[in-house]
Amino acid sequence: MLQYLIYFLVGIPAGIIGGLLGTGGCVLMMPVIRFGFHFDPAVAVGTTLTAVVFTAGSGAYQHFKMGNVDGETAALTGYSGVLGVIIGSIVFGYLKAYGHLIDLIVGLAFLLPSVRMLYEGLILAPRQARLGGQATGAPGKSAAPPMVPGSPVSKSILGSVIGFLTGIIGLGGGYALVPSFLYVLRGPMKLAIGTSMASFIWMALVGAIFKLYQHVVDIPTAVCLGIGAVIGALYGAKLVARVKTATLKALFGAIFIYVAAKYILIYFGIAI
Repeated sequence: MLQYLIYFLVGIPAGIIGGLLGTGGCVLMMPVIRFGFHFDPAVAVGTTLTAVVFTAGSGAYQHFKMGNVDGETAALTGYSGVLGVIIGSIVFGYLKAYGHLIDLIVGLAFLLPSVRMLYEGLILAPRQARLGGQATGAPGKSAAPPMVPGSPVSKSILGSVIGFLTGIIGLGGGYALVPSFLYVLRGPMKLAIGTSMASFIWMALVGAIFKLYQHVVDIPTAVCLGIGAVIGALYGAKLVARVKTATLKALFGAIFIYVAAKYILIYFGIAI
């Protein structure tokens, strides 16, 4: 019973991070249950992805209310992502025995957006402020664009690729959607976060169904994590309006650097 209370408590800060950064909280939940509670790698993936469904739903609702969601982009990316999740989940059934190799690939994929966000949040934005310029996406009098730039084809391809990765590694898609909306499609930070939450709820839901079918979900743990994450996500989404874009980028980058290092070092048998 105490263990499930701990899962619930872990879900709260995971939800705050997920709601604030548009990732669903999986970057905190997965390392905790996998290494803190010694879950099997495949079960950690399935359980986290199932818990993220709760966070994505509550976080997306909050971002919709605050006007941080591009509905068209969320629909295109989410629907195409479902197809990718289906394919990725099928591949996961064959690759789950090679979890350490997948960890290495994911860790390497995290490095570029992590370093870039840290650079923009900690170095570029302060430099622009000193020069009297305005950092990209920084608060100002002009309203944020109502849409994430990019063609329907590019958004659909993006959703399919990220959905495919979601089906394999179970991180809900937000870890890749936010950097993609920012750096591939050139969207503003807050809109990228909200649209990410609204997009990957469908990816997480379909991925969770497949993981349940593949018997790699600890359902009680997923529910406890998910309920805690729902509570945290409600507060995390509200914090977006109060935190500067540069701060968000620095926070996002720092978390991703840690995640990247963790997954890369796992491949070499080192746990951090």
